[in-house]
Amino acid sequence: MEWFFLLSGLFLGWSLGANDGANIFGTAVGTRMVKFRTAALVATIFVILGAVISGGGTTETLGQLGAVNALAGSFTVALMAGLTVAMMTKMKLPVSTSQAVVGAILGWNFFTGSPTDYKALVEIVGTWIFSPILAGIFAILLYLLARRFLGNARIHMLQMDAWTRIGLIVVGAFGAYSLGANNIANVMGMFVFANPFESVSIGGIAQFSGTRQLFLLGSAAIGVGIFTYSYHVMTTVGNDIFKLTPILALIVVLAKSLVLFVFASQGLERILLSVGLPALPLVPVSSSQAIIGAIIGVALVKGRTGINYNTIGRIASGWVTTPLIAAALSFVALFFVQNVFEQEVVKQRDNSPTEVQADIPSDVSITPNKQYHYATINMTGFDAYCSKPYPSHGVVTGSVQAGL
Repeated sequence: MEWFFLLSGLFLGWSLGANDGANIFGTAVGTRMVKFRTAALVATIFVILGAVISGGGTTETLGQLGAVNALAGSFTVALMAGLTVAMMTKMKLPVSTSQAVVGAILGWNFFTGSPTDYKALVEIVGTWIFSPILAGIFAILLYLLARRFLGNARIHMLQMDAWTRIGLIVVGAFGAYSLGANNIANVMGMFVFANPFESVSIGGIAQFSGTRQLFLLGSAAIGVGIFTYSYHVMTTVGNDIFKLTPILALIVVLAKSLVLFVFASQGLERILLSVGLPALPLVPVSSSQAIIGAIIGVALVKGRTGINYNTIGRIASGWVTTPLIAAALSFVALFFVQNVFEQEVVKQRDNSPTEVQADIPSDVSITPNKQYHYATINMTGFDAYCSKPYPSHGVVTGSVQAGL
């Protein structure tokens, strides 16, 4: 039964791969510099690596927005988000999976009466506005640098073509890694609080956590979506908005990838905080918005000619309606799942004090958040045991969140 509930998360992963896979190699495939099968293979490999290695940062913020704590609820939320994305993909619109997931989670909050963390919501919605602007700025700066470098370089046309193809594949791999790291929270984030997997030991040397198992499963579904259904959206991104040369395609993909990376990198966050600079929030951002912001950025710096404003208008209308449609579908579906199929879509919390046993050194900080039922533990390498309401035991290896 647990595997059945995970099917909706896999469907959402497929939808994300079918739609957002276009944002990784759409410009490269659209300009015929990279074959579709090559693009799909590279994207799949690096999406999985990004999700498993670096996918934890954005999941925390999404969990604060709404801790969907029952498998039936997680199933319904993911299914409605995936259905929303699939409908938009059918219309060949590069819609935001992030917006669909946020809308579906808000629908769960409204239906169950769970509190919404409006600080987290503002952070996420803020990125919907800021990420395409930042991508456009990155694209403009990269274009100016490329023009300056290529203007002074004497490179044979065939050599330039070969280097451009290699560059598109390398940048696409970076983009796929960033997509996996940033957007795996959209696919499996709502299952983290109802995770059916247990940690497994790998040769007695390392632990493969249940959360990473979720991320591996979800990223594999993204890869299937890229292979099976992303080609048509790639042609929209690659040609219909603005005609891109191969060099411009490379710039656009790199600008988008940088945006996804800075909003997912825990390492960058630590570096910025260590030097006293404010860190960007670790939130799942829309790769669709980032790639289109980058395309518009290079179009503007080249003189605004050739921009297809009708296509941009269709895409923008999809961005506005996506969270609303997902929230409404989620609310209605949860009603049927609970009242018709008699499945538990929310677990009632035990508000009595949580019992925690741990051998904690003096430099460890534990920050409880009882409103959203987790604690942030900043520590490396100590045993901790939480006995209520979700028994768990393990070795903490960094800043983590434990359910309360």
